[in-house]
Amino acid sequence: MGTRDTIRTAVRHVVPPAGLTRALAVQAMVYAVGHGLFMAGSAVFFTRALGLAPTQVGLGLSIAAGVSLLGTVPLGALTDRYGAQRVWLVGMFAEAVLFGAYPFVGGFAGFLAVVVALAVVDATTGVARQVYSINVLRPEERVTALAYQRSALNVGFGLGAVISGVVLAVDTMAAYRGMVWFNAVMLLVTAAFVYRLPRVPAATRPTEKTSRLAVLRDRPFMAVSLLCGLLMSHGTLYLVVLPLWVLSHTDAPRTLIAALVLLNTILAVLLQVRASRGADTVAGAGRALRTGGLLIALFCLILPVSALTGGVATVVVLVGAAVVLTLAELVQSAGAWGITSTLPPAAHRGAYVGAFRLGGQFQNLAAPAGLTALGVGTGGWGWLPMAGLFAAAALAAVPMVAWADRRPRLGEAAPPAEQGEAQRSRAAGAMSSATGSGTVDR
Repeated sequence: MGTRDTIRTAVRHVVPPAGLTRALAVQAMVYAVGHGLFMAGSAVFFTRALGLAPTQVGLGLSIAAGVSLLGTVPLGALTDRYGAQRVWLVGMFAEAVLFGAYPFVGGFAGFLAVVVALAVVDATTGVARQVYSINVLRPEERVTALAYQRSALNVGFGLGAVISGVVLAVDTMAAYRGMVWFNAVMLLVTAAFVYRLPRVPAATRPTEKTSRLAVLRDRPFMAVSLLCGLLMSHGTLYLVVLPLWVLSHTDAPRTLIAALVLLNTILAVLLQVRASRGADTVAGAGRALRTGGLLIALFCLILPVSALTGGVATVVVLVGAAVVLTLAELVQSAGAWGITSTLPPAAHRGAYVGAFRLGGQFQNLAAPAGLTALGVGTGGWGWLPMAGLFAAAALAAVPMVAWADRRPRLGEAAPPAEQGEAQRSRAAGAMSSATGSGTVDR
């Protein structure tokens, strides 16, 4: 009986409950299958099928990332103006058209036009997808639903990567074009899912016009965005720095790198929902960010030990460090969802979610070079100041989130003290409701 209950609990934390939460998770998985396939085979497609040089691919992707960074906030405001579901749906169709056109691109100029357009559309739909999930669900369900979506995305990306192995093995122009068109079809299927989702209540739409960049003047919120962006470095550490460290400073076999990536995916699927518990209030989100930061700091102290060991001991240390960093990813992600679910005002949620993503985008630009130089380039001693940096960020998380909670958001005129008290009351009410309904036990 005990084993049966354990299995039932494990399944409940992987398979979302019937209803809207499951529908959102299914569309996420469908989207991720096509996107995961393209990501795994895109480098070969760009160089073999389109005939681009690696330097051209890198330059085009960098320009696209820069354009996406500049447009994140105003594009997020479009979601508030026209509605999250409408923007999401149009974005899915636009992505499908652009991917359908990819195989017909000729030369660098055509590639640049498509990749920049895709970056802009992807940034817009990313905000719209999250805002829709927040708007359409009850406060106590939001973080849990986003966690289920994250688990589904990992499953989809994994399936897409497996399919890409077949494409790479066939290694023909027809296979690479088919890979891209398959992604376009999956985007259309995702659009069909989005179209069938419930409509967002009109009450969540903005009632007055404001500058699309006004959210950037909310200094406490933007400070939390930048802090959270720093803590999002777990992705760079896992996918860039950790493999380079394994190759250059340990005697571990290279195949261990792939095994560690697989381990991360499995743990994310199994534990993401459980790790999100308690992050559905402002205070809980702050604590989750703190825990995530401290776990990253612990990873920075564990990993360099692998340079001093050999054989099986090295593998054990690396696996232990990878598990700690994965747990940091799961908890930090839940904290970020909690922030975007509780702090932004409903009428300007798109602008706020877009602004919140700036922290992660800055991290994507700076972290790969900076963390690699500090961790790998120094031979090992750089992990100590890196651990101190993440520990300091972790300890700053709770007071910074509380500071943002005390300040009124865009369009709110209440005094700071009253505003914070009102938000804390709403958070307490949401927690009581979640406890009473059993939602947090999903």
